[in-house]
Amino acid sequence: MTFAGVVAQAKALAASPYRPHDDDLPAPLAALSYDAYRAITFRPQASPRLGEHFSAQLFHRGFLQRKRVDLYLQPPEGPPRRIAYGSDLFDLGPTLQGQTFAPDLGFAGFRVHYGFDDTKPAIQEEFLVFLGASYFRLRGNGQEYGLSARGAAIRTGGPGAEEFPDFTAFWICEPHADARTLTVLALLDSPSLTGAYRFAITPGDPSVMAVEATLCSRQAIARLGLAPLTSMFLHGQNGPGARQAEPFDDVRPQVHDSDGLSIATRGDKLWRPLVNGRAQPQVSAFGVDPLEGFGLLQRERNFAAYLDVQARHEARPGLWVTPEAGFGVGAVQLFEIPSREEYMDNIVAAFVPATPVAAGAELALRYTLTTVGAEPVPVMPGAFARVVSTRVGSAERLRPTMPPRPERRLYVVDFEGPSLPTDRNATLIADVSASAGTMVDPVVEFVPQTGGWRLYVEWRPPMPLPAGDTILRARLIQNGKALTETWDRPA
Repeated sequence: MTFAGVVAQAKALAASPYRPHDDDLPAPLAALSYDAYRAITFRPQASPRLGEHFSAQLFHRGFLQRKRVDLYLQPPEGPPRRIAYGSDLFDLGPTLQGQTFAPDLGFAGFRVHYGFDDTKPAIQEEFLVFLGASYFRLRGNGQEYGLSARGAAIRTGGPGAEEFPDFTAFWICEPHADARTLTVLALLDSPSLTGAYRFAITPGDPSVMAVEATLCSRQAIARLGLAPLTSMFLHGQNGPGARQAEPFDDVRPQVHDSDGLSIATRGDKLWRPLVNGRAQPQVSAFGVDPLEGFGLLQRERNFAAYLDVQARHEARPGLWVTPEAGFGVGAVQLFEIPSREEYMDNIVAAFVPATPVAAGAELALRYTLTTVGAEPVPVMPGAFARVVSTRVGSAERLRPTMPPRPERRLYVVDFEGPSLPTDRNATLIADVSASAGTMVDPVVEFVPQTGGWRLYVEWRPPMPLPAGDTILRARLIQNGKALTETWDRPA
């Protein structure tokens, strides 16, 4: 099987009516609890070896993982070999102990392991997983799993009900013995869309995934999200983050897998801190022409910001999307869903083309996904200093009222990066704006403790407060040149 062969399958599927995929399960598997399903583990000794540096492990069907995925090994030459299901490949755990299932049960997905440390070739660590719909996770060396990527997002945020395409088949291409890059082919199907994907994955620090895809629409799609990213933001520096939202009663200062959206266009870069706690879900659109890249990032890398020994939020990766072909004119859209549950992914970011996708259309895409840890990283374009923190509080610091008056709010934004001057006597100017109300008395000062620069600015909203968000923006300028990315914050 080649990428061209998967493209041919996707085109043939798109020309025929959609047929739902097998999600029937034997009763014992359908009735599994979360803990009982988690107790099912693949036997490592049964792992398909993929050259010297890679191996794969398989996921059993059951609980919420109902749909069958066909898995194949594709040798360098010759036909693909289907990976056959057998109950003996797994330790089924105490709930299913002694049971067996039919050979046609198939699998729910797979994960890939890699030997990051050449001095310990026998030790391979999981770094990539494909499981559920078109979701997959990628991490770099030393990182923990966090946000997910998807093959495609259909009608996320409306109009109409969201649709979740499925990867229905994978061909894992067996690499040469010493190869450090693994190629996976995938077939995607849904009522509105089919697709063929080629993933070329090179693990490391960072891990890099080159994606090539051909998408074929069965139906018109008003909002198609390309290179979608999905993450979790519960609370951060400013509590929930939305006006009048209830605070979280949590012993941990922050809980999130990503804390902001970064977007790079020609000559500009934007940082939007994530928000939780609104009364309703919200879609924000950022027009880009052309798009140089976007990503959901975890900028706060300090353990003291989270204090969660098990979750290790400070080690969660960001993902940066670098478009290479097929994106065109459109907007990066951010969908934020109110949530008070840590296990819920409530953040989606994707590129949405300006022109809706017509029935029968074909889209050819190429882009790269790169894991991001501490910044700056070379893959992200632009030499702008970055926003490292945002804090909001009462502007009545000398004679505070209780409760603080909503007519005066103080915003403190910290910037760091090599583009900023190291001379504390340098003159930097704050370029600030608000979509409603007034930004008052901006002050910029050097922060000797970090080597960065800090902006203090007061926002005085119109009274009564306008419905919905007001967008505040700020960046630092020297001699008419922008030194920082644009801080973009809903108030």
